[in-house]
Amino acid sequence: MTTHSPRRRGRPARTEAENGPGARERILAAARTEFAARGYDKTSIRGIAKAASVDPALVHHYFGTKEQVFEAAVEVSLEPALVVPDVLAQGSKGVGERLARFFFGVWENPVTRAPLLAVIRSAVTHEAAAGVLRNFLLRRLLERVAGELRVPDAKLRAELAASQMVGIAMLRYVVKVEPLATADIEEIIAMVAPTLQRYLTES
Repeated sequence: MTTHSPRRRGRPARTEAENGPGARERILAAARTEFAARGYDKTSIRGIAKAASVDPALVHHYFGTKEQVFEAAVEVSLEPALVVPDVLAQGSKGVGERLARFFFGVWENPVTRAPLLAVIRSAVTHEAAAGVLRNFLLRRLLERVAGELRVPDAKLRAELAASQMVGIAMLRYVVKVEPLATADIEEIIAMVAPTLQRYLTES
Protein backbone atom coordinates (compact mmCIF):
# COMPACT_ATOMS: atom_id res chain seq x y z
CA MET A 1 0.00 0.00 0.00
CA THR A 2 1.39 3.36 -1.01
CA THR A 3 1.33 6.13 1.54
CA HIS A 4 1.42 9.82 0.74
CA SER A 5 3.06 12.47 2.84
CA PRO A 6 0.66 15.13 4.07
CA ARG A 7 0.73 18.22 1.93
CA ARG A 8 2.48 21.13 3.59
CA ARG A 9 0.87 24.53 3.79
CA GLY A 10 2.50 27.57 2.29
CA ARG A 11 3.73 28.19 -1.22
CA PRO A 12 1.88 26.07 -3.79
CA ALA A 13 3.75 23.52 -5.88
CA ARG A 14 5.77 24.98 -8.72
CA THR A 15 3.24 23.85 -11.30
CA GLU A 16 0.48 25.70 -9.43
CA ALA A 17 2.53 28.84 -8.83
CA GLU A 18 3.23 29.07 -12.56
CA ASN A 19 -0.34 28.36 -13.58
CA GLY A 20 -0.21 30.27 -16.85
CA PRO A 21 1.03 33.79 -17.61
CA GLY A 22 -0.27 36.60 -15.47
CA ALA A 23 -1.89 34.38 -12.84
CA ARG A 24 -1.70 37.10 -10.19
CA GLU A 25 -3.33 39.64 -12.50
CA ARG A 26 -6.07 37.13 -13.42
CA ILE A 27 -6.78 36.57 -9.74
CA LEU A 28 -7.11 40.32 -9.12
CA ALA A 29 -9.38 40.75 -12.13
CA ALA A 30 -11.55 37.86 -10.99
CA ALA A 31 -11.65 39.21 -7.44
CA ARG A 32 -12.83 42.63 -8.64
CA THR A 33 -15.60 41.01 -10.66
CA GLU A 34 -16.67 38.60 -7.93
CA PHE A 35 -16.73 41.19 -5.14
CA ALA A 36 -18.64 43.67 -7.28
CA ALA A 37 -21.23 41.10 -8.36
CA ARG A 38 -21.66 39.17 -5.11
CA GLY A 39 -20.57 41.53 -2.35
CA TYR A 40 -18.03 40.69 0.34
CA ASP A 41 -19.99 38.07 2.30
CA LYS A 42 -20.98 35.92 -0.68
CA THR A 43 -17.57 35.98 -2.34
CA SER A 44 -15.21 33.11 -1.53
CA ILE A 45 -11.57 32.31 -2.21
CA ARG A 46 -12.72 29.20 -4.04
CA GLY A 47 -15.07 31.25 -6.23
CA ILE A 48 -12.32 33.74 -7.08
CA ALA A 49 -9.94 30.89 -7.92
CA LYS A 50 -12.53 29.25 -10.17
CA ALA A 51 -13.17 32.51 -12.02
CA ALA A 52 -9.41 33.01 -12.48
CA SER A 53 -8.83 29.36 -13.50
CA VAL A 54 -6.28 28.76 -10.74
CA ASP A 55 -6.02 26.59 -7.67
CA PRO A 56 -7.38 28.20 -4.45
CA ALA A 57 -3.96 27.63 -2.88
CA LEU A 58 -2.49 30.06 -5.40
CA VAL A 59 -4.91 32.78 -4.27
CA HIS A 60 -3.82 32.22 -0.66
CA HIS A 61 -0.18 32.24 -1.73
CA TYR A 62 -0.36 35.59 -3.46
CA PHE A 63 -2.80 37.40 -1.16
CA GLY A 64 -3.51 35.47 2.05
CA THR A 65 -7.02 35.87 3.43
CA LYS A 66 -10.20 36.95 1.66
CA GLU A 67 -9.91 40.35 3.36
CA GLN A 68 -6.41 40.76 1.94
CA VAL A 69 -7.60 39.80 -1.55
CA PHE A 70 -10.36 42.39 -1.19
CA GLU A 71 -7.88 45.07 -0.15
CA ALA A 72 -5.54 44.24 -3.03
CA ALA A 73 -8.39 44.43 -5.54
CA VAL A 74 -9.31 47.89 -4.31
CA GLU A 75 -5.68 49.05 -4.22
CA VAL A 76 -5.29 48.26 -7.91
CA SER A 77 -8.05 50.77 -8.64
CA LEU A 78 -7.00 53.56 -6.30
CA GLU A 79 -3.18 53.24 -6.27
CA PRO A 80 -2.88 55.85 -3.49
CA ALA A 81 0.91 55.84 -3.48
CA LEU A 82 0.85 57.13 -7.07
CA VAL A 83 -2.08 59.49 -6.67
CA VAL A 84 -1.02 61.58 -3.66
CA PRO A 85 2.06 63.13 -5.36
CA ASP A 86 -0.09 64.04 -8.38
CA VAL A 87 -2.80 65.60 -6.22
CA LEU A 88 -0.20 67.69 -4.39
CA ALA A 89 2.06 68.41 -7.37
CA GLN A 90 0.99 72.04 -7.69
CA GLY A 91 0.68 72.80 -3.97
CA SER A 92 -2.47 73.71 -2.10
CA LYS A 93 -3.98 75.83 -4.85
CA GLY A 94 -6.55 73.77 -6.73
CA VAL A 95 -6.04 70.67 -4.58
CA GLY A 96 -9.81 70.32 -4.10
CA GLU A 97 -10.42 70.10 -7.82
CA ARG A 98 -7.54 67.68 -8.41
CA LEU A 99 -8.78 65.41 -5.61
CA ALA A 100 -12.36 65.50 -6.91
CA ARG A 101 -11.18 64.84 -10.46
CA PHE A 102 -9.14 61.82 -9.35
CA PHE A 103 -11.86 60.35 -7.12
CA PHE A 104 -14.73 60.69 -9.55
CA GLY A 105 -12.49 59.73 -12.46
CA VAL A 106 -12.00 56.34 -10.79
CA TRP A 107 -15.76 55.98 -10.35
CA GLU A 108 -16.53 56.99 -13.94
CA ASN A 109 -14.28 54.23 -15.30
CA PRO A 110 -16.32 50.98 -15.44
CA VAL A 111 -13.20 48.86 -14.78
CA THR A 112 -12.11 50.67 -11.62
CA ARG A 113 -15.69 51.26 -10.50
CA ALA A 114 -16.35 47.53 -9.95
CA PRO A 115 -14.26 46.99 -6.78
CA LEU A 116 -15.41 50.32 -5.36
CA LEU A 117 -19.04 49.27 -5.75
CA ALA A 118 -18.15 46.15 -3.79
CA VAL A 119 -16.54 48.26 -1.06
CA ILE A 120 -19.46 50.66 -0.71
CA ARG A 121 -22.13 47.96 -0.79
CA SER A 122 -20.29 45.68 1.61
CA ALA A 123 -19.05 48.34 4.04
CA VAL A 124 -22.61 48.98 5.18
CA THR A 125 -22.97 45.45 6.57
CA HIS A 126 -19.47 44.00 6.96
CA GLU A 127 -16.71 45.34 9.18
CA ALA A 128 -13.88 43.95 7.04
CA ALA A 129 -15.13 45.88 4.03
CA ALA A 130 -15.66 48.99 6.18
CA GLY A 131 -12.06 48.63 7.33
CA VAL A 132 -10.83 48.57 3.74
CA LEU A 133 -12.81 51.70 2.99
CA ARG A 134 -11.40 53.49 6.03
CA ASN A 135 -7.88 52.38 5.25
CA PHE A 136 -7.84 53.53 1.65
CA LEU A 137 -9.92 56.68 1.74
CA LEU A 138 -8.60 57.99 5.04
CA ARG A 139 -5.23 56.65 6.11
CA ARG A 140 -3.77 56.03 2.67
CA LEU A 141 -5.21 58.89 0.67
CA LEU A 142 -7.01 61.78 2.38
CA GLU A 143 -4.99 61.93 5.59
CA ARG A 144 -1.80 61.88 3.53
CA VAL A 145 -3.08 64.75 1.43
CA ALA A 146 -4.12 66.77 4.48
CA GLY A 147 -0.88 65.91 6.28
CA GLU A 148 1.26 67.07 3.39
CA LEU A 149 -0.64 70.35 3.31
CA ARG A 150 0.11 70.86 7.02
CA VAL A 151 -3.33 72.05 8.07
CA PRO A 152 -4.69 71.78 11.63
CA ASP A 153 -7.13 68.96 12.45
CA ALA A 154 -5.93 67.00 9.44
CA LYS A 155 -7.76 63.81 10.39
CA LEU A 156 -11.11 65.56 10.88
CA ARG A 157 -10.66 67.45 7.63
CA ALA A 158 -9.86 64.22 5.80
CA GLU A 159 -13.00 62.59 7.19
CA LEU A 160 -15.15 65.56 6.16
CA ALA A 161 -13.73 65.40 2.64
CA ALA A 162 -14.36 61.66 2.55
CA SER A 163 -17.95 62.10 3.69
CA GLN A 164 -18.55 64.52 0.85
CA MET A 165 -17.12 62.27 -1.85
CA VAL A 166 -18.42 58.94 -0.55
CA GLY A 167 -21.89 60.42 -0.07
CA ILE A 168 -21.99 61.59 -3.67
CA ALA A 169 -20.64 58.25 -4.89
CA MET A 170 -23.33 56.38 -2.94
CA LEU A 171 -26.16 58.50 -4.39
CA ARG A 172 -24.79 58.64 -7.95
CA TYR A 173 -23.41 55.14 -8.53
CA VAL A 174 -25.15 52.87 -6.00
CA VAL A 175 -28.60 54.32 -5.23
CA LYS A 176 -28.69 56.21 -8.59
CA VAL A 177 -30.74 59.16 -7.41
CA GLU A 178 -31.75 61.58 -10.15
CA PRO A 179 -30.69 64.08 -11.32
CA LEU A 180 -27.35 63.35 -9.64
CA ALA A 181 -27.05 59.92 -11.29
CA THR A 182 -27.02 61.34 -14.81
CA ALA A 183 -25.55 64.80 -14.20
CA ASP A 184 -22.44 65.70 -16.16
CA ILE A 185 -19.38 64.74 -14.12
CA GLU A 186 -17.66 68.04 -14.91
CA GLU A 187 -20.58 69.89 -13.37
CA ILE A 188 -20.34 67.77 -10.23
CA ILE A 189 -16.58 68.34 -9.95
CA ALA A 190 -17.04 72.09 -10.36
CA MET A 191 -19.59 72.19 -7.54
CA VAL A 192 -17.77 69.85 -5.14
CA ALA A 193 -14.18 71.07 -5.59
CA PRO A 194 -14.58 74.34 -3.63
CA THR A 195 -15.94 72.44 -0.62
CA LEU A 196 -13.03 69.99 -0.68
CA GLN A 197 -10.65 72.92 -1.05
CA ARG A 198 -12.07 74.55 2.06
CA TYR A 199 -11.92 71.32 4.09
CA LEU A 200 -8.29 70.65 3.18
CA THR A 201 -6.77 74.11 3.14
CA GLU A 202 -8.97 76.48 5.18
CA SER A 203 -9.34 78.67 2.09
